[in-house]
Amino acid sequence: MAIELTPAASARMRDFLGRNPGAPGVRFGIKRTGCSGFGYTVDLAGEVTDADRTFDLDGVRLVVDAKALPFVDGTRIDFARDGLNASFVFHNPNATGACGCGESFTVADAGDAA
Repeated sequence: MAIELTPAASARMRDFLGRNPGAPGVRFGIKRTGCSGFGYTVDLAGEVTDADRTFDLDGVRLVVDAKALPFVDGTRIDFARDGLNASFVFHNPNATGACGCGESFTVADAGDAA
């Protein structure tokens, strides 16, 4: 199981962690939202628990809840700028569909996630 960060995403996360030195890492996950089912979450990790899997990627400790991992395994996270807007972009091989606005995605077997 793996998550991949592009150089732009890892630079953005390292910058964010550098301004928050007490954070144990960046938490990546999913939540139920939108018209397709799930949305991605990226935030500072408040803590790392036994229910988490951690990945050390290019100077970034990425924290993923074990329940969410099957839905995001293999995801490549990028960071893109478009004019004045900047955001993380997710390329998830598990996604079987997305809503028209691009805010949420679905997977074949949503099971007990988020």
